Formats: sequence, structure tokens, C-alpha cells
Amino acid sequence: MDCKIEIGNKIYSCKLDEPIDISIPIGHKSSPKAFYAPEVSFDPLVSGDFIGSIEKGSPVNFYNIRINPHGNTTHTESALHITNKAKTINQTLEKSHYLAQLITVKPSHLANNDLVIDNDSYNWQELNASDIEALVIRTEPNEELKLKKDYSGINPPYVDSGLMANISDLVDHLLIDLPSVDKEIDGGKMISHNTFWKTDGQNAFNKTITELIYVDSSIADGLYLLEIQTIPLELDVSPSRPILYRLTEQ
Repeated sequence: MDCKIEIGNKIYSCKLDEPIDISIPIGHKSSPKAFYAPEVSFDPLVSGDFIGSIEKGSPVNFYNIRINPHGNTTHTESALHITNKAKTINQTLEKSHYLAQLITVKPSHLANNDLVIDNDSYNWQELNASDIEALVIRTEPNEELKLKKDYSGINPPYVDSGLMANISDLVDHLLIDLPSVDKEIDGGKMISHNTFWKTDGQNAFNKTITELIYVDSSIADGLYLLEIQTIPLELDVSPSRPILYRLTEQ
């Protein structure tokens, strides 16, 4: 199914039947973990003699799911994650489709051995940001281990707050394959989150951050149509399924 999209004064085509799913599937004992979140669990409802599992003789599967969106899977969050002045993710995402740029970056080593995405991690001059609404960041090394890695207690890479200020000025939606844009333990400062949402008074609460994506190395950097699918939760966050569609300028 071919689609033509007009953005500004440019026409792009994409194939809607060739989606690129960059979310991580949610599975018991096969999902990533961060911030010491418990593992995802799927348990059949037990009520009296009823056990909601076909394997246990029920006519239907009827499972309870336990999940921490921030710590277990691909998730999209609103500024309500860090401030009660913002709206829920369901109220923040007013549409689903955005023009996005996918880039691959290499985190820099700091003197304290931290890994950080900063101005030296990518040639930011090459970023075609004239019309894009979203930035999708894939970090190196890009291993399939990201699909089930436990990031708890290892101080994963994060985003430099100075760079984050520039990103916030460029796009409304940031997607990244790390558990957080901030350092794992930063004393609750959440500097890059606060910078992106401009909580210093400008309050850019229309923006979203999506973390724990996975972009396979076979997917080329470039321009895409991005679709962000979420559950209509009235919370600060929802498990999400971002999907890319490759764009070709006509």
C-alpha cells in the first residue's frame, strides 16, 4: 500500500505495508529491565474454581499482567513523569504520525567513566532538522542484547543536558534505545528530562520522550514517517509501539 505525503513544499512516498517496528516485545523473563523494576508477569485470574488458563482446563485464557512501563519495556512518557503541572500521556499525544529522523550515535567517555551522548557523539551539522518533528536515536554498540538486557545498577549511557537543550529546540518527540535520557542515579535531579520539557518556566509540555526502543542495525539512518501507538492510559506513561515507515522524496 503506497502513500504520498506532503510536508511543507515537499512530497514523499512510503509503503504502509512495510512497517518497521522499533518497540521491544513484552514477554515474561524476556523483556529488558531497568531501575530494579520487577520482571513482567502474566498470571491467570483465579476466582473460586475458575483458573483463567486453557492449559489448566479453562475455556479461555484470562490473564492478569504486571508491568512497570518505565522499567520493563518500550514506553512513551509525558512531562507528568516529573511534574504534576503536565498532562497524562493520553492527553499529551494529540496525534499519532510525525516526520522523524533516525540517526546513529556513539556515546562519549567522560573522565568519570560515564558514557554520555553529547556534541561529540554525532556530526549534528548533518542533521536535517528543517521539518522533522521527532528524533530517533540509535546508540552504538547496537547489540540484540538490548532486547532483554538488565540495565539496573550498571549506569547506562545518558544524554548530556546541553545537547538536550538543542534537541528540545528542534523536535517535540525524542525516541532513544536507552532506559533513560538521564543518569541512572543523579540524586533526583532529572536534568535532561527537565531540560527537554523546559520546566524552568517555558513549560514545553506538548513534548514526549520514548525510551527503550530497539532499532535493528539493518535499518538505515534517514527520514521516516513515525507512528507512535500507545494505550489510552491516563498516566504519565504508556507501553508503546513506535513504528517507522521509510520515506522517499519525490
